[in-house]
Amino acid sequence: MQQHTISKLKTAFEKDVYKGLTDYPKHLSSKYFYDKAGDQLFQDIMEMPEYYLTRCEFRLLETNARDICRKFSQQGKPFNLIELGAGDGKKTKILLKELLQQQADFQYLPIDISGNVLGQLQTSVRNELPDVDIQPMEGTYFDVLEKLQDVKNRKVILFLGSNIGNLLHTRAIDFLKGIRKLMGPEDLLFIGFDQKKDPQTILDAYNDPTGITEAFNKNILVRINRELDGNFEPDNFKHWESYDPETGTARSFLVSKIEQSVYLGKIDLRITFDAWESIHTEISQKYDHRTVEWLADEAGLMTGQVFEDPEGCYKNYIFRKK
Repeated sequence: MQQHTISKLKTAFEKDVYKGLTDYPKHLSSKYFYDKAGDQLFQDIMEMPEYYLTRCEFRLLETNARDICRKFSQQGKPFNLIELGAGDGKKTKILLKELLQQQADFQYLPIDISGNVLGQLQTSVRNELPDVDIQPMEGTYFDVLEKLQDVKNRKVILFLGSNIGNLLHTRAIDFLKGIRKLMGPEDLLFIGFDQKKDPQTILDAYNDPTGITEAFNKNILVRINRELDGNFEPDNFKHWESYDPETGTARSFLVSKIEQSVYLGKIDLRITFDAWESIHTEISQKYDHRTVEWLADEAGLMTGQVFEDPEGCYKNYIFRKK
């Protein structure tokens, strides 16, 4: 029996790693991919020719920026533009530029768990768009949204990049319900949903031949080694991607190539792996319109306008509170 229990561990990272690696089957949360190295690897992923998601949403926003921003500003009323998981802001800057052109009265509040990413975003926005009032907020989505409840201005909440695809449907509904609770009657929620498409296209996006996605997934092992005094050998694991076209679920795994034992000194945890035993690291859900409508209805949201990229592979939805 391990000396430490989850209740004795100090940080969320320690608790989640302990629980994930002692569960059966083993799993680790993809949110821990994003340290400084992981942030850079994801930037590299977004530049890959196989990773269509960023390009599709970028073109969608470029094509529809005027109409989208008119919906946001609602005839000149002041609002807070709150972005969940802001990242590098490359796509958001399309909207920020258009809002400035429309002379919208807004403040940009990007939220991210990575202080490193927020610092980079703040610097780039101030350099490229100095007229934007940006106030970065580090923390988890709901914690920060809770703090913003007393803000008088309307809220326009952005959740771009199909980040909702990291949640299975039941958790996505709970997530949307959580946002709905914090929305007022005039607030808007703007979310990107990657659409179902050729299964091979989806598999290629998450398993590129150059190995960048593999390095991104394995970075969580590197982080565990660094922060929890572990001795994972990343080369002893194979990155594997699967996609179920019926459910629209893409799953990522790290599969142990050999029978092995790993020790995490900081939390005094020893984990054994059988040969070909897996660690589930990530899901990426794909959608059709009927599924999105169902999710929104279950969460108490109603669909407003829907925007689609020119290739029809990606959609952004505007939702209101019912």
